[in-house]
Amino acid sequence: MTLSGYLFAKLINNKSIDFKWFIWNRILRLLPLLLFVILINGAMTAYSNGSLQLYTNSILKGWIDPTLPNGGWSITIEFHFYFLLPLLLWIARKSTWGLFCLIPATIMMRILQHEWQGEVQTSAYWTLIGRIDQFVLGILAYRLHHLIKGRHPEVLSGALLFMLFYWYFDHSGGFFQLPTYPSPNPLWIILPTIEGFVYAIIIAWYDHSFSHPANRISKFFGKIGEYSYSIYLLHYFFVFTAAKLINEHVMEITNFYLASCWSFIFFMLMIIPAKISHKWIEAPFLKWRMEYTQSPSRVSPSRRLSSKIARTSN
Repeated sequence: MTLSGYLFAKLINNKSIDFKWFIWNRILRLLPLLLFVILINGAMTAYSNGSLQLYTNSILKGWIDPTLPNGGWSITIEFHFYFLLPLLLWIARKSTWGLFCLIPATIMMRILQHEWQGEVQTSAYWTLIGRIDQFVLGILAYRLHHLIKGRHPEVLSGALLFMLFYWYFDHSGGFFQLPTYPSPNPLWIILPTIEGFVYAIIIAWYDHSFSHPANRISKFFGKIGEYSYSIYLLHYFFVFTAAKLINEHVMEITNFYLASCWSFIFFMLMIIPAKISHKWIEAPFLKWRMEYTQSPSRVSPSRRLSSKIARTSN
């Protein structure tokens, strides 16, 4: 979520948006693979004699609620963010401090919700009510990257503190046992903000503090980024079965560090189906993208295929 805010702030960067083409490009980027995943899950539901009516209802609700399969809840949040993006960028152009003011406003909203409902984890994790902080902090990180560039000791120290904080969070119960799910713990009021703040600083620091040579290592990681959407949506079909098979037939992986090693191996293996998916499901639709940005000096946007900048948007 933070990376999305940062990237769109960087790609658009004071340019005006032709919003219909912006949404069109995002549909072409996200919808083909998502529809493929929805169809596969529907077929699996029918094969297991599940209720297709309930499944269809969950898909229809998924454009508002976090009910889309295979992590599709995050795509729902992304699209909610897209409709706010022009407003957020307009506020950022008018006043960076105006954008900052949204952060305490959303925190206050979660405080009120916690007081009213007794928990805020559901909204903080699964909806834009919590994730909006991360999008906004990503935009702010791009606009204030000059304050972060080259500050290696500060950023690395902050990253270490964040890891220690997350170790404490996990040790205290984490997502499911703090003390239950959904958690009444008020930490969830500010947890999205803490995450977004740290991620935003690391992203801006990485982007502006180093030169990134176009060598084989960089290209390899670039390909992982290119296939990351496929890795994300498709790994749900394999990861739970793979973990069970390894734990029952190879070795016990209840140990966190062993599980992490197997996770790395599995992640690398996921590049193979993700590459196939990107080539045959995602890429064919990307050629229909349109340029959606224009400099202030231009009267109207052109309707040609995306520029290199627009094509790199993920």
